[in-house]
Parts: sequence; structure tokens; C-alpha cells
Amino acid sequence: MDSKETKQRRHIYGPVPSRRLGLSLGIDIVPMKVCTLDCVYCQLGRTTEKSTVRREFVDIDAVVAEVKSRLAEGVRTDHITIGGSGEPTLNSRLGDLIDGLHSVTDIPVAVLTNGTLFYRADVRAECAKADVVVPSLDAGDAAVFEAVNRPARDISIEKLVSGLSTFRDEFAGEIWLEVFIVPGVNTNREQIEKMKELVGRIRPDKVQLNTAVRPPAEKSVEPASYETLAAIAREMGDNCEVIADVPVGCRDRQSRELTADVLSILKRRPCSVQDLCTGLGITAEEAMRQVTDLRELGLIVADLRGDTVHFRAPSKPC
Repeated sequence: MDSKETKQRRHIYGPVPSRRLGLSLGIDIVPMKVCTLDCVYCQLGRTTEKSTVRREFVDIDAVVAEVKSRLAEGVRTDHITIGGSGEPTLNSRLGDLIDGLHSVTDIPVAVLTNGTLFYRADVRAECAKADVVVPSLDAGDAAVFEAVNRPARDISIEKLVSGLSTFRDEFAGEIWLEVFIVPGVNTNREQIEKMKELVGRIRPDKVQLNTAVRPPAEKSVEPASYETLAAIAREMGDNCEVIADVPVGCRDRQSRELTADVLSILKRRPCSVQDLCTGLGITAEEAMRQVTDLRELGLIVADLRGDTVHFRAPSKPC
């Protein structure tokens, strides 16, 4: 793999298949696992730096230039999504990034966030520049919030909910609230009723149920069945849905560029062969060839989750 290609893709990855956003060109603006939470289900593993301090982690002008260059290559994507390896609202120049993206493209900008810093007026103002904001709510009360999300000391579920409620008053765009279902923890009737009440305060455009389809931070976390998710969706109301499979994309790649893209994706999130096919528009044979080569080089490892193998970059060199 050419080091120049890796450098060109320092802050962006994909497009990757997203069950919420179609094909999504991702942007990383916070280092790996710098977050306000340490969620038991996180596909990226345990949080290494739990923080609520906003900082300028990366050169935002360089990020915008990187996206502009990638789009000039003719990449097809439904959204440009700010998310990636850490909590993006911890970057103090998030608003400048969104302004910069709007200056170079009309593609909608989405922010994937855990929502914990929306009690801050500056965070709400910056996120209000996006087209879609996708926050999270995984608990109906403080005890389950602590058990599932393991927040930083100065983060509470009331701060999260009240912040998102205020943001709803200020934001004209779409809010899609993700609720991550952890069987045996937030699946009883009492929790569902409490979460439903909190959703009523937040007033999102959609509620989307998710579960641990990829290897989680804690191996004890099991995925909820579709039947469980469907039953919870019915209980939550008409604007609640179980996140469905993504459509298949299709586009051509040069082999060397493809390897760079595959590795870039797997550094940010575990993917199955089908995920890679969907996000990169390649055949299963080509995806298998890529992951086989990368495994032989020691650059990725495989995890079995149910009946599906997911590939990811290892936490430490193999």
C-alpha cells in the first residue's frame, strides 16, 4: 500500500454501509476511543480516555481539503458523516468543520453523537449547522445509564435528555435517536416505559433500535432478537423502527486504492465481507481476497459473532 494514499485518507474513511444513512463517507476528528462514555456495547472496544474537555484535535482545514479531494474522485455517498473513533462533539472546531463541508458540497452532513454534551450551548449551536443529528439514548433512568453507558463523572442522564430537548427547540433539521438494546438490561417493561417518556421529551423525528450485531466491548453483551426489537418498536410508537439492512452499492476501484479503503474502514469499525461489498461496491470474491491478504500481513484480525465473521484492525499489532 502506498504511504501517500494512506496519508490522503488520514481523516476520512469509506463510504461504509450504514443502516441509518445509506452509503456514508465517514470523518474522524477525535482520536480513537476518546469519549465521554465507555459503553458496554461499543464495537471499538473500551474507552481509553474518558473526558468531557473539548479540544482542537486535528487540523480542520486539512480535513475539509481531504474531503474535497475525495469527492473530486467521483465517490458516491448519501451522507458525509462526522463520527468515527471517538465522540465528535469533543472537537472544539466541529462547527468550523460543518461550515467547511457545506462550502465544498451539497451532500447532507450528519453528526453521530452520544448526545452527552448537548447541555452546552456551544455544542448545540455547532451541531445545529448539520442536516441530520443522530444522538443516542440507551436507558430510562440513572442506574441503567451507569450500567450501559458508564459515563464520565460529570455526565448524567438528565443532562443528556434536557440537552437534547433544548436542541430540539433550536434545530430545524432531522434528529434520529438511536436506542441500543441490551437484553436483560434495558429490555424490561419498566425500562421501555421510562425510555418512552424520555423520548417524548426529546421529540426526535425517528427512533431507531439497534443491537450488538458486531463484537462489543464487553463479551457478555448479546444481541437482541429481531422479535424482541420489533416488540419494543411497537411499544415505543409509530416513529420507532428497527434498523434494516442497507442497500447494495456499486462502483469501480483500483486494487491498491481498494486495499487502502478496506484497511481505513476496518480501523474504524468491524465489518463482515457483506458490509465491505455493500460499502465499496465490490464482489464477495474481491472482499475475501482483500481481507485474506490483510490478515496474512497481520493488519487485521477476525472475530466470530453468531454465524458471521467480522474483520477489524487489532488493538495492538498482531
